Order: sequence, then C-alpha cells, then structure tokens
Amino acid sequence: MSDTEEVEQVEAQEEVVEVEVAPEAEAQVEAEPEVEPEPEPEPEPQEVVQKVVHEEEEEKPKFKPTAPKIPDGEKVDFDDIQKKRQNKDLIELQSLIDAHFECRKKEEEELIALKERIEKRRAERAEQQRIRAEKDKERQARREAERQRKEDADAQRKAEDEAKKKIALSNMGSGYSSHLQRVDQKRGKKQTEREKKKKVLAERCKPLSIESLSDDKLREKAKELWEWLHNLEAIKYDHCEKLKRQRYEVSMFLHEAAHSQSTNLLVCIVCLNFRVNTTFTTLLIFFLFST
Repeated sequence: MSDTEEVEQVEAQEEVVEVEVAPEAEAQVEAEPEVEPEPEPEPEPQEVVQKVVHEEEEEKPKFKPTAPKIPDGEKVDFDDIQKKRQNKDLIELQSLIDAHFECRKKEEEELIALKERIEKRRAERAEQQRIRAEKDKERQARREAERQRKEDADAQRKAEDEAKKKIALSNMGSGYSSHLQRVDQKRGKKQTEREKKKKVLAERCKPLSIESLSDDKLREKAKELWEWLHNLEAIKYDHCEKLKRQRYEVSMFLHEAAHSQSTNLLVCIVCLNFRVNTTFTTLLIFFLFST
C-alpha cells in the first residue's frame, strides 16, 4: 500500500471517529447508569400478565440511536499520526532534495569534465595544426631549395655547354659558322611566317568594340553574331554529314571488293576441284577478275 493510500485511510478513520465519538455523546454515555438486571416476576394469572405487558408496551420509550462507547485501549492519538505523517513527508522531501542536489552535482561534474575534454581536444588540434604547418613549411622550403639547386645546376651545365660550343666553333673555322648563320636565317624565316600567320589572324578576328553602342545597336550586333554562328554550325553539320556518308561509301566499296575477291577465289577453287576444261576455266577467271 502506498503512502498516499495510507494517508487517505487515516483521514477517513479520523472522520468516522469524529462522527461516531462526539463529545456530547460521550458525556451522555458516561452519564447513563448501568442497567441492572430485573428479577424475574413470579408467575401470575394470565389476565395480570396481559395487563402488565400492555402497560410495559405503553410505557416503553422510543429508541434513540447513540454512539457506541469506545474502550480506552482503542483510542487513537491523531496528533501522533499527524506528526508521524509530517515527519514521513519531511523525510521523503529531504531525500528528494538530496537526490536532486546529488544529480545536479553529478551533472555539473560531467559538464566540467566535458569542457575540460573539449579544451584538451582543442589544444591538441591546435598543436597538430601547428606541427603540420611547420612540416608543410619545411617541405616547401626543401622543395624550393631543391628547385633552386636544379636550376643552378642546369644553368651551370648550359653555360658549360655554351662555352664548349664556342670553343668548338672557334676551332672548326668559318665553315661551321656559315652553317650556323644559315640555320639562324631559316629560324628567322620561320618566325617571320609565324608572325605573318598572327597578322592574318589579327586582321580576320577583329576586336569587338561595343562600349559606344546603344541598346538597339547592341541587339542588332548580337543578332548578327547569332546568325553568323548559326551559319557556321550549319556548315559544320553539313561537313560532318558529308564525311559520314563518304566513310560509309568507302566502307561499302571495301566490303564489296573483299566479297568479290572471295567469290572469285571460291570459283577458282571449285573449277580446279572438279577439273573443268582448262580453256573454260581460264576464260571464267579472266572474266571474273576483269569485272
């Protein structure tokens, strides 16, 4: 049985006792004298008995309900019950408060530990990033030093090669120098051709100046460029289709040629196997190859 049910039962008993044991009723019960047993009457004639019974019935008072008398041993101390209930409630409340504070303390400790772990992890991450940055910086410095060393070595090797070439050229004489001059002239011609090509492309691909154009002229220019691009796409599509058709025709011609060659060879083999007339076989082969 729970505490609330016990409290409700005790309150119900208090109400019942308060109703049953009223102070006035107790005083009345205490004031009433104890009824002594009457001596049994001696037997009398029947008429006398009937008369006495009739008188007793007339003199008998009406029944009045009275509260039963509670023995002294069964009296209830309600103050004691109330104090016990209050003490029990106080103990339960104190236990709840203690549990709440313990839970709160535990949560605060967990929160502090979590914050410490977060700070520790943050410090570790910062340290890792610092170490990684230092390693990257060292790696970059080593790479730069290696690149500089290679460039210096290449420059030194080229300088040595140039010096060797100059010495060899000075030793070889004017014949080789004239050859180098011709090579330089050809190189100059190639550069001139490249410059011509750039010049032609610059003339054909003129820069598009649209800063001074109005909205209508910009629309017209955009429409003109769109039509020009559309025509280029159409020409490109026509050329692609023509190329596909030509490739298909070439493949068909090759297939027909291979098929005709295989047919001619098959006819030759059949003629030789059946030992046909030599003149007829020769004419047949000549006719097939000529076609």
